[in-house]
Amino acid sequence: MIRSSLCSCMDSTGQYYIHTDPDYSAAYVVLDTDSGLKGFGLTFTLGKGTEIVLCAVKALAGLVIGKSLQEIVSNFRGFYRLLTSDGQMRWLGPEKGVIHLATAAVLNAVWDLWARAEGKPLWKLLVDMDPKQIVSCIDFRYITDVLTEEEALDILVKAQEGKKQREDQMLKEGYPAYTTSCAWLGYSDQQLKQLCSDALKSGWTRFKVKVGADLEDDIRRCRLIRQMIGPSSTLMIDANQRWDVAEAISWVSRLAEVKPLWIEEPTSPDDILGHAAISKALAPLGIGVATGEQCHNRVMFKQFLQASALQFVQIDSCRLGSVNENLAVLLMAYKFQVPVCPHAGGVGLCELVQHLILFDYICVSADLRNRMCEYVDHLHEHFTSPVVIQDAHYMPPKDPGYSCEMLEESVNRHEYPEGDIWKQEIKK
Repeated sequence: MIRSSLCSCMDSTGQYYIHTDPDYSAAYVVLDTDSGLKGFGLTFTLGKGTEIVLCAVKALAGLVIGKSLQEIVSNFRGFYRLLTSDGQMRWLGPEKGVIHLATAAVLNAVWDLWARAEGKPLWKLLVDMDPKQIVSCIDFRYITDVLTEEEALDILVKAQEGKKQREDQMLKEGYPAYTTSCAWLGYSDQQLKQLCSDALKSGWTRFKVKVGADLEDDIRRCRLIRQMIGPSSTLMIDANQRWDVAEAISWVSRLAEVKPLWIEEPTSPDDILGHAAISKALAPLGIGVATGEQCHNRVMFKQFLQASALQFVQIDSCRLGSVNENLAVLLMAYKFQVPVCPHAGGVGLCELVQHLILFDYICVSADLRNRMCEYVDHLHEHFTSPVVIQDAHYMPPKDPGYSCEMLEESVNRHEYPEGDIWKQEIKK
């Protein structure tokens, strides 16, 4: 059966210009089977409205309950399309918004269940798959003008060469990460200095700074952080959709002196041509554009790539339609030779996306140049298999599944509105 719940981890340490009062939350899905094996999935939210995602999960439940795991995975493309193309619910998307967030939560649970059934972490399940089986999980509808099944298969087959060596490399060294935890908006200078100093001592060399509230303050903060981390470390900036196009170009040009590798989400996440204009204007300054954490689906990513509107693809394991749709984006990004640097700032996103980026390196891109995965150092304590970071690298998970099972204690305490945390809030 399918069980869903709203969990709010009540963390608001990360502050954005647009999302000024985040309450990091998740819609959490559990798939129960007759054998006793369970699958766990989630989608990340910022608090209010998570109950709407839960309603969408429950609306999809009838398409899942009663099916066997084998029935689903033997025609995974068909099952993906079943969830995304229901004759009535499709109208709520299609393949975007709340209904797609719910689809991601359900499919994440299915992938977790499959990996557990095989006794493998999800990344290893994917790595061990035959390329034809990988391709069979992807819905190529609406993207064949850019990527056909045959092209996808060819990419995966060619990447078989050296795959074992790359897997061994990841097991030994891990996948490079960058930190977002040092420079949220609202941090004092002393806090920025202390966090950067601590991160440098722990081996971090890639840092992201939130910007967009005040230009002069951004210049000062970015100079401070660049001074702290030195010229050889990598610096990125993130505006979280703050500006119109012309303002983005002007604002970021003023920050060029600190040599950011990219500006992330400079404008509306839906404005593909706006991103293209920003990319073209900033290219002479050596600044790329990164986006994707709120990109609705593979079709939008296709158009971003076609328009040369981004230089770094930021997949999200809960915004897109789970592993299935992310596989399509990884393959398109490879065809366009645009590096993938996943978004991971939220409940369980680090735990999930590490599996996808490991697969990308081992079985698709075979390249680490200008590639890194975001890491945020909070809320991992709520998971049974939290991420392991060593020397600023994600170490490949070893436990079977997709790493998104939450501790029962955390679910019980934070589930809305019955959890102990919420009962205490109501009494205040």
